[in-house]
Amino acid sequence: MLEGKNVNLRLVEREDLPLAHEWMNNPEFMGEFIAPIQRTREEFEKTGSSIFAPKLFFIEKKDGSKIGLTNYFNSYLGMGELLEIGYFLAPNERGKGYCTEAAQLMVDYLFLSKDVNRIQATISTRNKASERVLEKAGFTREGTIRKHVRGARRDAYLYSILREEWKEPKILTKTA
Repeated sequence: MLEGKNVNLRLVEREDLPLAHEWMNNPEFMGEFIAPIQRTREEFEKTGSSIFAPKLFFIEKKDGSKIGLTNYFNSYLGMGELLEIGYFLAPNERGKGYCTEAAQLMVDYLFLSKDVNRIQATISTRNKASERVLEKAGFTREGTIRKHVRGARRDAYLYSILREEWKEPKILTKTA
């Protein structure tokens, strides 16, 4: 478990897959900027918890209630392998700072545990809430990826944070 001040991140376990599957297939939960992951529960369990993600975490409040998901995955953009993060929060929990803290925890975890120099995130140019999350978490907008967003073929912003920009954890991160 990764512990923060207001939220914790906990790996999604096999017994958690029904809830994770339900959320990732729910357009309301995924939000207007990301298409739901339309897979059967059997496909979801067989191929992993996300299309790309080897690691999927629940975002939990301190009382243990699950309020969202965050993940990291390998992204192949340009000349090398990169780590990319994503996050999704229940609609009634948005705008309370939980997603920013979850993103900071994920960055801390990846820089503390992986030999990675760069972490990135790609978001719709219309997703102002995600822009705030990433900027508060220390990411820098690098540019626009044209016609990138699935389905609608809209533009996306590419954000990243480099190890030398991060320097040290902003939030106490524990692994158990």
